[in-house]
Amino acid sequence: MNRAGLYRWADPRYVWRRLLHNLPIKLLALVVAVVLWFVATADRRANVEQGYDVPVTVSDTTSAPGAETRAVSDLTPSTIRVTLSGRPERLRELSGDDIEAVVDVTGVPEGSFTRPVKVQPPTGTTLRRQTPERVQGFVDTQLTRTLPVTLGVATPPENSLPRYTVTPGEAALSGPGRRVATVQRLVTSPVALGPGEDRETPLIALNAQGQPVQGVILRPATVTVRRLDTGELPVKAVPVVLNRPPTGLQVTAANLQPSNVRLVAAPELLARLREVPGTVTYRPGTYTAPVTLQVPAGAQALEQVNVRLTVERTPQSAGTGSANSGR
Repeated sequence: MNRAGLYRWADPRYVWRRLLHNLPIKLLALVVAVVLWFVATADRRANVEQGYDVPVTVSDTTSAPGAETRAVSDLTPSTIRVTLSGRPERLRELSGDDIEAVVDVTGVPEGSFTRPVKVQPPTGTTLRRQTPERVQGFVDTQLTRTLPVTLGVATPPENSLPRYTVTPGEAALSGPGRRVATVQRLVTSPVALGPGEDRETPLIALNAQGQPVQGVILRPATVTVRRLDTGELPVKAVPVVLNRPPTGLQVTAANLQPSNVRLVAAPELLARLREVPGTVTYRPGTYTAPVTLQVPAGAQALEQVNVRLTVERTPQSAGTGSANSGR
């Protein structure tokens, strides 16, 4: 542009005439441009963001001839926060379980690890953020053990003697070696059954302290507990009577625990029972000894009885001993 042209654009009247020249066409072009911009950016402006708690899954394709199966434990954190963008209706359809978050430990040696988590957003969405981006864990050998199942039932009434069966009687547990090694027993969840009833109940893996062990797989995960008896059995509590001490010994104190014992028997036999003889071995001193109960045939005692005794020699036997020692 020459100098004369520059002078014309410095003149306000010239600029005003240029702006008004073909004004309708210019306005129409501006409107069309604005409409096209709104149409082109409609999807972007309609998108919103939403966060999800997504469980982290483990991928391990490590393979070698004769190699043991591997397992991952102590994954921290086990879920991550994922933020997606997309159309509101699409985001409302999703939950954390619909989003794939994978940590790949292929080739990672056994022991502790820190690895990135790869998030695969569902179709129609875009990944915006994930927190955290890395997780920690422990690679271990996968072990499998078989243990018997221990029955856990609610405390029965005192006047009943229920009998149960558990099917199957053992189960296999598998998982990371250091988790499986802590399991001491498999027990059924406590269950209360009526006579002749059966119920399927979950199994629980417990450690030596009786605490549940997490991160192990039980096969089967449930067992069937069946109560075999048909109802309450006749029970009667009768006192225990101890045998007399031998000559030369006398009992100065005796404390039976318990003093009465419950017997299970046919009603006609229980009606005749008034006491149960108990036999204990006597010797001088203070001590606790087991009592052997003389239960009649057809009856069964529900408790074991012990006695706290204080036994002394009689004065006559003590004097005889002194005389003999003097001679």
